[in-house]
Amino acid sequence: MGQKKNLSEEQLLDMYRKMVRIRLFEEEAIELAKAGKTRAVVHTYVGQEATAVGACFQLSNKDYITSTHRGHGHCIAKGADLRRMFAELMGKETGYCKGKGGSMHIADLDTGNLGANGIVGGGIPIATGAAVGLSIRKSKNVVVCFFGDGASNQGSFHESLNLASIWKLPIVYICENNKYGISTHFSQAMNIEHISDRAKSYGIPGHTIDGNDVVQIYDALGEAIERCHAGEGPTLIEADTYRVSGHYFGDNENYRTREEVNVWRQKDPITRFEAYLKQQCSISQEALSSILVEEKELVITSSQTAEKDSEPKASEMMNDLYATQFADITWKPFVSTHKER
Repeated sequence: MGQKKNLSEEQLLDMYRKMVRIRLFEEEAIELAKAGKTRAVVHTYVGQEATAVGACFQLSNKDYITSTHRGHGHCIAKGADLRRMFAELMGKETGYCKGKGGSMHIADLDTGNLGANGIVGGGIPIATGAAVGLSIRKSKNVVVCFFGDGASNQGSFHESLNLASIWKLPIVYICENNKYGISTHFSQAMNIEHISDRAKSYGIPGHTIDGNDVVQIYDALGEAIERCHAGEGPTLIEADTYRVSGHYFGDNENYRTREEVNVWRQKDPITRFEAYLKQQCSISQEALSSILVEEKELVITSSQTAEKDSEPKASEMMNDLYATQFADITWKPFVSTHKER
């Protein structure tokens, strides 16, 4: 487990609470999918909770994130409302996208979440563009871009990192290497051991860290954000983790063995964090159990409430297709502050 740098017991328990909330949300989402109550494919984040929580714990609502098709964990870690998330999964008008986006397209601008994305690597240029905006405004906020190992082979990844490096943009790229792009093991899709090694091509730091260690993720993000604040540009972080659940609900998982999955279950980020809190921080099992009970009640109540919400009206079908609030803005060209060597 990483070093507990200036984290209070209250903060550690809040991290634990967020991780448990994500796990319980995903378990309920699977139950809704089994019952045929979700309106689209559900990709769960089970086994990866530490990465989203550790990273987003460093951020405020004025900092941005972009997410992926496996984005529920990122949304919750950034502060999303569970009822609105469940409503979106079930196609209700109270959902974040009024029931029109579904599981893979939840966005929450109030918390700085620029959205999940059903296109592999689709969020990477969006995040980079947001970082350009922060740079133009000379903001002290940052962008954290989440993506999977498969996305690191997309042109959007390489073009974005190159641009961010040249312009020293305030962005942290987090590759969640959960070992599989759908059913293809990452070792069959790239001839390198660590995705973080690709950072060398763009002259930026690259680190591979334990993605199931929430404190280590928190520490690594803190260092990367300090680099952004110093005007030194982006960092690429590879979070070594594992997708315990299938690619989607209903995946037959015939591309991996039960033995492999069981090895990673022993590295479960929540179980590990529980042991850390009890052994290193003297936090009682009663305190952890109390959080579990509270979060389970929150998740079930949010799900049941969302299920009773209304579906979108047919008259609303063509609304919200185009943005209008930026129509009158006069855009100014970006001027690089890079100095010649």
